[in-house]
Amino acid sequence: MLSVIVLVLSGCSDFLVREPKLSQSNELTLSTYTGLNSAVAGAYSYISATGWYGQSWIIDADMRSGNGVKDKVRDSNRCAQGYNWNYTPDNTSEIWASAYVLTSAVNNVIDNLEGKEDGDVTKQDLDNLKAESLFLRAFAHFHCVLTYAQPYTYDKTSLGVPVVLHTDPKGKPARETVEKVYGQIVADLLEAESIIDPEYVRKGGADEKSYASIDVIRAFLSRVYLYMGEWQNAANYATKVIDSGNYTMWTPADYPTVWGKEIAGDGGEVIFEVYGKITNSTWGSWEDLSYLTKPDGSGDPMVSKDLLALYDAADVRYTAGFRTTTTNNESGRLWTNKYPGKGDAEERDCNNVIVLRLSEMYLTRAEAILNGAAVEGVTKEADINIVRTNRNIAAIGSVTAKDIRDERRRELAWEGHYIYDLARWNTAVTRTDFTLGSMNQNVPFPDYRWALPIPQRELNVNPNLEQNEGYSKN
Repeated sequence: MLSVIVLVLSGCSDFLVREPKLSQSNELTLSTYTGLNSAVAGAYSYISATGWYGQSWIIDADMRSGNGVKDKVRDSNRCAQGYNWNYTPDNTSEIWASAYVLTSAVNNVIDNLEGKEDGDVTKQDLDNLKAESLFLRAFAHFHCVLTYAQPYTYDKTSLGVPVVLHTDPKGKPARETVEKVYGQIVADLLEAESIIDPEYVRKGGADEKSYASIDVIRAFLSRVYLYMGEWQNAANYATKVIDSGNYTMWTPADYPTVWGKEIAGDGGEVIFEVYGKITNSTWGSWEDLSYLTKPDGSGDPMVSKDLLALYDAADVRYTAGFRTTTTNNESGRLWTNKYPGKGDAEERDCNNVIVLRLSEMYLTRAEAILNGAAVEGVTKEADINIVRTNRNIAAIGSVTAKDIRDERRRELAWEGHYIYDLARWNTAVTRTDFTLGSMNQNVPFPDYRWALPIPQRELNVNPNLEQNEGYSKN
């Protein structure tokens, strides 16, 4: 199979519950409900790796898109690759490894659920594990196809990534089309939605918002459908989450207080987040998101003036969403304040990373309605204004595509969205605030560079993989 798959279930620590005994054989680990349950809990840890939400998913998305800037006043030799769109097969996104190891882990669970019912374990207990596993598999494939393929809304017949449904260490899967990858993602999520207990919440971990639930599955379905341009489905699933009553918009008073919490807690906007802790085996230390975005840390990824210019002066996302150094404001630069750390360490702190939240659902529904979706009693203006008024800026009377795109950029900046929004909108990157010469300052669309190169190590062990156009074949 993929070169990384052989690593699965060997030495991973479950940072949310306890350290499972994963050094034992897969057969023993997966032979009981307890072992299967621990394997699912441990699988979430891969998402927090620095090659994924622990750092690069956020940093690369914003540095590539024009939300970030790399100024000469800060240069610890970090963040330049994404900023310059300088990717090669030997130096590309690291998400492939984490995503396919996670996929292998949950495939092993799915393939070993049969026959595990007994007096203490019900079919619903097993269905809940399967639903979590299906969500995680869909989550992994989605992030890979966004990274290594052209957007669905541009060419869904182009090459995507391998669809891996069973773990086979000797397998050498070829890439499927973008359309087939998305089809499997949707199928997994719909099955997960249909079998999970609507009241199910995984217990025993530090942060319940770091696990799949029916709301997480539905919110993620809304995002996937948005990226497919399936407007009515995107609106319908956003509405399911909004109407659940489980989440409330942060007010201007709330907004400055929500980013460095130990756990999300009840209420508020957070639907799903990646739990971070300096004691986690996946903690990035000097490469952690909190340290990189800290002005008194490495501070390489700064906020661009292009992004800052979009905010009104009274907007709480401007007044509380950015910060300067504690000693001086270097060249007038600011840094995102969404990863301030939890206060667990003086320098190399850690942070939760929010993946899905309520404001995204409103923005998704507004965009879907603009593009023809219909939800009874709902308008795109009302959805946009729920976000705007809770950020301390005035409501607007009519909404255009530009209004929605600008609001998404303001609201979801430094959360790993904007570059993928540009991709699905088939829109070029245009950067005015750019500091490293003119090469790759602006990136047109279409262009081969929107699909990053497949890692060379994967090509070396799997002759059935085909490299993306525009990258040298070693």
